[in-house]
Amino acid sequence: MSERRFNRTHVAGLTAGAFAGGLLLASGLQFTPGMHAAALMQTPAQPTRQDVRPVAELSQAFISIAESVTPAVVAITMERTGRRAAGRRDIPEELRDMLPFDIPEGGGGRGPQEGSGSGFIISPDGYIITNNHVVEGADKITVVLSDNRSLVARVVGRDPNTDVAVIKVEGSRFPVVRLGTSDGTRIGEWVLAIGNPLDLGTTVTSGIISAKGRPLPILRESTGSRWAIEDFIQTDAPINPGNSGGPLVNLRGEVVGVNSAIASPTGFYAGYGFAVPIDLARKVADDLMRYGRVRRPALGITLKDVRPEDAEVFRLPRIAGVVVNDLTAGTSAAREAGIRQGDVIVGVDGAPVERTGQLQRMVATHQPGETVTLDIIRGGERRQVRVRLAEAPTEPEQRAQREVTAPVQPVRNDVARQRLGITVEPLTAALAKQYGLRTTTGVVVAESDRFGPAGRQGVGRGDRIVSVDGQPVTDVADFRRLVERKRGGQIVSLILEDRSAQQRIENIRLAE
Repeated sequence: MSERRFNRTHVAGLTAGAFAGGLLLASGLQFTPGMHAAALMQTPAQPTRQDVRPVAELSQAFISIAESVTPAVVAITMERTGRRAAGRRDIPEELRDMLPFDIPEGGGGRGPQEGSGSGFIISPDGYIITNNHVVEGADKITVVLSDNRSLVARVVGRDPNTDVAVIKVEGSRFPVVRLGTSDGTRIGEWVLAIGNPLDLGTTVTSGIISAKGRPLPILRESTGSRWAIEDFIQTDAPINPGNSGGPLVNLRGEVVGVNSAIASPTGFYAGYGFAVPIDLARKVADDLMRYGRVRRPALGITLKDVRPEDAEVFRLPRIAGVVVNDLTAGTSAAREAGIRQGDVIVGVDGAPVERTGQLQRMVATHQPGETVTLDIIRGGERRQVRVRLAEAPTEPEQRAQREVTAPVQPVRNDVARQRLGITVEPLTAALAKQYGLRTTTGVVVAESDRFGPAGRQGVGRGDRIVSVDGQPVTDVADFRRLVERKRGGQIVSLILEDRSAQQRIENIRLAE
C-alpha cells in the first residue's frame, strides 16, 4: 500500500513539476494562449524600401546601359556566291559542340549563301568591330543600324587567329560604344550581351562572367595556325546564332568582349557563351585599320601549359605558368634575350601568367619592337629577362606534305610499352619521309596508347625522341637504357620533335 502511494505521489510530483516548468518556460518566452495559431497565420514580411532599392538600382543600370549601347550595335548580313558554305557537319565531330555560333547545321551546295551576325560601331565615321567568321568569304555585306537604315559595308581587315574583323560603312556622326578593359573584369561580375540573335532584332540579355581564360580549340583547329590566340571570357548571358560579333558590356556601359562562340550540343544556347577579350580585339582592330593586317609580336618560342609533372621537375612553387618547349629556328627574340628550353614563364611586366593563352594575349597587346619583362623560373630559381619583341611572319608556314609509304615494323620495347604506353623504332629515311620529319637519324614513336601515360600528354605516332632526362637518344638501345633506369611512379622528361622541326618538353610520370 505504501509502495503504491509512493508511486502515485512520485508521478503526481513529476506531473506538477513538468506543469510548473512549462509555465516558467512559457513565461520566459512570453507565450500566451492563441499565440501559436497567430504565428501560423502571420503573412510574410513585406520588403522594406532598403531591400527594394538595390534591385531597382540594378534594374535601372540595365535600362541605362541598353539605352546607351544599343544605338551603336548593328545587324550584319553577308552574302557569298559560287562557293559551298561550311556547316556544322563539315566540322570534326569532336568540335561540333564548341563552335562559332553562326555556323548553320548543314553545309549546302554551291550557289548564293547567306549568314548573319552582329557588330558594334567604334568610331563616328563608321568603323565596326565584328567576328571574322561573320564576314569571312563575303561578296556583299549589309549593315542595318538601330534606326533601320541599311548600308553596304566593306571589309577593312580580318584576323582568323583571333576571330576579329573590322568593316566600315560610309557616313559620319554614327553613335559609338565605349571600350573598356577586359583585364579588369572579375568572375561573378554582371554583364550584358547585346546583338541580333535568331533574326529577332536587337536583343539584350544579362548574366555574369562565369570564367576567364578559356582555351577553346576552335580557332587553332579551324585555322591550322600556331598563332591562334585562345583566351576567351566565358559568360552565362544567353546568346544564340546571330549574336556573333556583338558586344559584351559591363555595368559601366563599357565593352569588355566580343561575343564569339557557344558550347552547345544543339547549336543553340545551353548556358555557356564565350567572348574575345576587348583588350586583344582593340589591338587587332587598331592594326587592321592602320595597316590592313595584324602586326603580331612574337617571342620566338613554342609553349605549353605547366602540368603537375612539370611543376615537380622544374621545382615550381605551384602548378601554373608556361613551359618553353623550344625556340624557333632562325632569329628568335627569346633566344637573343637568353631564354632557354625548359624555362618556365610565370609573369609578364609584373603580371602573373598561369597558362599559354593568357601569355599569348598579354604579348599580343604589344607592338613588334616593344620590350617586355618576363619573369621566369630556371632550375627552381626566379629571374627576370627583358625581351625585345620581333614581328611574326605575315603568312602561315607551309605544312610539310605527307607521303604515305609502307610502314616499317616497329621495334618492340616492353619497358617503354609498359611504363610509357608507347612503342619506338629506329628512324630511317623512309620513316622520315612518311612522318614528314627533317632528319633521318634517331628514334621515333611508332605506336602510342592514347590512354597511356605518354598518350595522355599528347605523345603520338611520328614524334621523334630527341632526349630522355637531358641525355641524347641516338638509337633504341639508348632509349631503352635511359627509361629502364627509372622506377615506376618516377617522372621521365622527354624532348620531342615534330614534323615542323619544333621541339617540346613532356614530363611524364611512369606507370607503376
